[in-house]
Amino acid sequence: MVATRSLEQDLRERGFKNLMRWSRGVDEQLFKPYEGSVLPADLPRPVFMYVGRVAVEKNIEAFLNLKLKGSKVVVGGGPQLEVLRRQYADVHFTGAMVGEVLARHYSDGDVFVFPSLTDTFGNVMLEALACGVPVAAFPVMGPLDVIGDTGAGVLSENLQEAAEAALDIPREHCRRIAMNYTWAASARQFLDNCIRARDLHNTQFAEANAAE
Repeated sequence: MVATRSLEQDLRERGFKNLMRWSRGVDEQLFKPYEGSVLPADLPRPVFMYVGRVAVEKNIEAFLNLKLKGSKVVVGGGPQLEVLRRQYADVHFTGAMVGEVLARHYSDGDVFVFPSLTDTFGNVMLEALACGVPVAAFPVMGPLDVIGDTGAGVLSENLQEAAEAALDIPREHCRRIAMNYTWAASARQFLDNCIRARDLHNTQFAEANAAE
């Protein structure tokens, strides 16, 4: 079972067979639009936000180096956190967050910037969308599958242009797109795959016995 169409295609080209799609999910009761703000009141708007592990492989500096009006916020912990804090004094680093506090930080953003070039899915995009926050990202595996042509984000090789354009996306549309990725939908997809796999096995077993 693979999470995205891009990954399925990649594995199929490498000779893998019996591939089935099993998408990720998001807790829509926790990750949702919230009233009020948890960010410092003096942070200029709009707020461009990154949430996730603060590590080299996440390509965070592609976001931090953008010349954006407003504020940049990084939510998360990791081995690069203290280094980036020193290098980017104008960025608001919150450290790691969990639970409702994390969800409220998502909800406080105006655009979620996802600079990674290597993630195969990027569940943080679903969490942002569920909170009503549009996504700006590069057109690579993960964003192409989650955002694609849904209109809930902007994909571009120019991440600055994507971030600025995403400001115009209605928050309620982002939330609607995220509702296609509930945990209930993910569970149904998993069970359907199990049934398909069982039926395929039974058919192959019957054909093998008939051939004997």
